[in-house]
Amino acid sequence: MGGPVRSGRPGAGAGGAVRRGVPAGLLVPALVGVAFLLLPLVGVLARTDWPSLLHHLTTPQVTQALRLSLVVSGWALLLSLLMGVPLAWLLARVPFPGKALVRSLVLLPMVLPPTVGGVALLLAFGRRGVLGPWLESTFGLTLPFHTAGAVVAAAFVAMPFLVISLEGALAGLRPSLEETAASLGAGPLRVFATVTLPLLAPALAAGAALTWARALGEFGATITFAGNLPGATQTLPLQVYLLLQDSPEAATSVSLLLLVIAMAVLVALRGRWTGGAVREARATPLEGAAAPDGPAGFADPGAPEEGVTLEKPPIRPGVDAGADATAAPAPAAGESDLRAELTGYTHFPLTAPAGTTIAVVGPNGAGKTTLLRALLGLTPRAHAEVLLGGRDVTRLPTHRREVAWVPQDGALFPHLSALANTAYGLRARGVPRAEARRQAREWLVRLGVGELAGRRPAQLSGGQAQRVALARALAARPRLLLLDEPLAALDQTTRARVRHTLRRHLAGFGGVCLIVTHDPVEAVSLADRVLVLEGGAAVQDAPPAEVTRHPRSPWVARMLGGNAWEGTAGPGGTVELAGGGLLTTAPGEGTLPGPGAPVLAVIAPEAVSLHLARPEGSPRNVWSGTVRELTAVGSRLRVLVTSPEVPALVAEITPAAAADLGLADGTRVWTAVKATEVTVVGL
Repeated sequence: MGGPVRSGRPGAGAGGAVRRGVPAGLLVPALVGVAFLLLPLVGVLARTDWPSLLHHLTTPQVTQALRLSLVVSGWALLLSLLMGVPLAWLLARVPFPGKALVRSLVLLPMVLPPTVGGVALLLAFGRRGVLGPWLESTFGLTLPFHTAGAVVAAAFVAMPFLVISLEGALAGLRPSLEETAASLGAGPLRVFATVTLPLLAPALAAGAALTWARALGEFGATITFAGNLPGATQTLPLQVYLLLQDSPEAATSVSLLLLVIAMAVLVALRGRWTGGAVREARATPLEGAAAPDGPAGFADPGAPEEGVTLEKPPIRPGVDAGADATAAPAPAAGESDLRAELTGYTHFPLTAPAGTTIAVVGPNGAGKTTLLRALLGLTPRAHAEVLLGGRDVTRLPTHRREVAWVPQDGALFPHLSALANTAYGLRARGVPRAEARRQAREWLVRLGVGELAGRRPAQLSGGQAQRVALARALAARPRLLLLDEPLAALDQTTRARVRHTLRRHLAGFGGVCLIVTHDPVEAVSLADRVLVLEGGAAVQDAPPAEVTRHPRSPWVARMLGGNAWEGTAGPGGTVELAGGGLLTTAPGEGTLPGPGAPVLAVIAPEAVSLHLARPEGSPRNVWSGTVRELTAVGSRLRVLVTSPEVPALVAEITPAAAADLGLADGTRVWTAVKATEVTVVGL
């Protein structure tokens, strides 16, 4: 006793999985609990007079009570929907003082004894209650001992089921879906009707079914507040109460009817209504990021780039973008100049002429996503005074700013096809349905996913979903396009292909585009400028080649694969390193700030040489160290060397050189860097 109860054979259970042992100490009470709940139901079935069942259910009193119950529960459901849906949205989405108290009031009818609820309703809406006299004198409405009173009593005890179901579902929806819809030009009501409500449909159906079933079975509050008047307030549960006194067999038959209705509702809710679409709305469309595109894969003929190019390759109009001739027009040059002044967590000015693509880079927490959300007007952390094409959009809501956003997860609407997703922004901006679908199809073709127009996001691979998200944003013809790590979830091959397509289409984009990325290849191959953020401030804003040659941020230097050491300028072209040690630079190399000024010393990994013995000759910077890590990068090896004299240093050598040196974790080596190989920039 107390040992685990195990399955009788290996592989038992769904999918052949081995079942875990179930402790008997838990199994026995659980089975007793099942029996405790099941036995009353068995008692109803055992005591039912089956030959007389139909007769009992078709008597005039029962049919009248059944019709009244359906009327009362139907109106109670409608009343609950009218009040409960907005209340659930308020509780889930709007912070306000006393929110916990309001939620407690919503839950109170579920824990309150029904008769106490009936007394409370009587004291509130009765003829001598708080509002009863006013309702009667103003509207001629008397609730007690009236069908309307039965509706109010049923709604009072049943509405919490709807509110709880919807509030949980609303809290589980990804906010990026509604925010993206707003960025595509949809107003609040359109967003609620076309995105929020369809995604809430399973939870709404579940909550409505539970609410209706609870209203159908309401007894205590109804009899206390509305009375037990045949044809007016005598619902089916009250009829059961009366039948128990005169005809127990008929009471059992009616009880069985209510039991079957309740079980039918619960069976209908099981699995089918509780979770499918909500789980889909919570999931990221890019979960299949590594899945190959297959036959519906990438249609672009160009080969993906393999390395980092210092300048964005020129796009030849009419050659590289020739397929774009039939696409929806982009904003005209000059109409989308961006001027923004950011305050709060992010604090710097930002200007860009139309046709500019800016890569926004920086460490986690630097303020990259906050910058994008500030331009959209979606965050309290930062504020942006925004002029777009000379038009002040600062105080405009998101859907009127003409700013399209592609968040990290793509935020495709899971209930819409790829074509409907792409047409969403056009429809929100008033384009007729047929024309919006035509333009959307052209954009999907441009991005190589035209044959997937009828598929839903769950049926797309990661690369396909990301291209649909890009097509949707571009089709909306925004003046400002914001891409938050649009390729981060893709595998390397798919990322290179999507990057190639994105570069082509950004070249013909007439607005301003900001791309948040951690990938140096994306930063230097897609952007005209690289904006480096740290701690909410702009550390550097320059062309990619300048940022690559002279990074002003240790994080960017390391992102680009270099060694970056912070320090202070010393006499004679030396740098006193913050982590300890002295670095010598070549006289005349760059413009070294005066002594004591903060500087950043950058050393390319390929400029670091490794030796087993102390080298002699020209190197001015020589330190001893220990190999701690070897990593293959393409056809070369990156070697991490730690030293007590200077911060950790990364060298890049060939595998043959590593073999000659016999490098392994723990090998003692000497590192050497020529003074001419050190680049120093002021901070």
